[in-house]
Amino acid sequence: MDIKVVKFGGSSLADAKQFEKVAAIIKADPARRYVVPSAPGKRFSGDDKVTDLLYQCYDHASKGENIDAEFQKIVDRYNDIIRDLGLDFSLDNEFAQIKSAFLFHAGRDYAASRGEYLNGKILAEYLGFPFIDAAGVIFFNEDGSFNAKLTNTILSAKLRTMHNAVIPGFYGAMPNDTIRTFSRGGSDITGSIVARAADADLYENWTDVSGFLMADPRIVTNPKPIHIITYHELRELSYMGAGVLHEDAIFPVRYAGIPINIRNTNQPDAPGTMIVPDSKHPSYETKEIVTGIAGKKGFCTITLEKDRMNDEVGFGRRVLEIFEKHNVCFEHLPSGIDTMCVILNKRDLEGIQDMIVNEICQTVEPDSIAYDEDLALIAVVGRGMVKAKGTASRVFKAIAMADVNIRMIDQGSSEQNIIIGVSESGFETAMRAIYQEFADDNAIH
Repeated sequence: MDIKVVKFGGSSLADAKQFEKVAAIIKADPARRYVVPSAPGKRFSGDDKVTDLLYQCYDHASKGENIDAEFQKIVDRYNDIIRDLGLDFSLDNEFAQIKSAFLFHAGRDYAASRGEYLNGKILAEYLGFPFIDAAGVIFFNEDGSFNAKLTNTILSAKLRTMHNAVIPGFYGAMPNDTIRTFSRGGSDITGSIVARAADADLYENWTDVSGFLMADPRIVTNPKPIHIITYHELRELSYMGAGVLHEDAIFPVRYAGIPINIRNTNQPDAPGTMIVPDSKHPSYETKEIVTGIAGKKGFCTITLEKDRMNDEVGFGRRVLEIFEKHNVCFEHLPSGIDTMCVILNKRDLEGIQDMIVNEICQTVEPDSIAYDEDLALIAVVGRGMVKAKGTASRVFKAIAMADVNIRMIDQGSSEQNIIIGVSESGFETAMRAIYQEFADDNAIH
């Protein structure tokens, strides 16, 4: 029998009606055996996410302020769900313990994790599934990093004893038993960890969108959906700002070769987006040239020129060591025989820009050095680009026809992506132009 791990986001579990949808989805397929819930999200525009309420409440408690009214909002939110589901079930003991822990400053991670913990309790009761506290099966190291080996050993053994279970997302435990959370959106990571431990055939990530879109709908009107994508393509697009799935959630399932299916709780019949290990996977059938287009603003460049730079052994290394010393990562390194350009995230250089430029001048003595912070990057990603002749020329022509100047070009060695740098003012125009170039001739779905 197949095993599916299903994770539901905050919007999927925002109120009792959403709980009913989730339960129907789970019961529709007996393979959906292990469930990872997020904390309740917004029910409507202007509403609060429970995690935000927990953070606010804890911050007031840490300042010694009265939290009765704020904490009651959290209690009411969960009690409304319990009442509307018609459950004979109480979380009063849990509420009392959590409030007491807040007053004794149990920590912001503990506070934030209670949203998933309480939602997991309700969902387990509603489904009739056993509840597994994530703090007992998901572990972090002393330095706060995730302990994958211990987690997989303990969690795998636990799941083998249970046909079904609810495991709340977002948190685990430190060696001293204090609570530690993943970064925001970390329930995606928990789902991936559970899928690996269960040796699942599929990890379904249910949210409020029907999978990935080929471009940002805030920039491109009604972009077409991506039906299937590889982990590598997803990584490229996520790096450039494409949302839906927490970036770190890729790695546990990728390690185990488990596909991910992004689905819409409100449109459960929609196929969503299937994320597969590579193009050799049986599900991967596509004639698309370009899988997706993503981009973001906020980059800067430091460009060096020096005659016979290519003959100077260690030139590039000495430049990059300066950034390493200041704990700054570079994004791209387009270069020529006598030029070297380092592309960086602008915010990483705040307050140290002049210092770094001066150190570069002292260390490698360039003939000239220039700093420019008006840069946006666009990634055009697709496995079909390797075999399709003229893809790059089509991208460049589309941007030129839109009257946007290309300031940087960088193509990955795998030939599965092309990175284009444009001015921030031309970013949206260039994105639309590239999308339209490939959408018009049906090179994509």
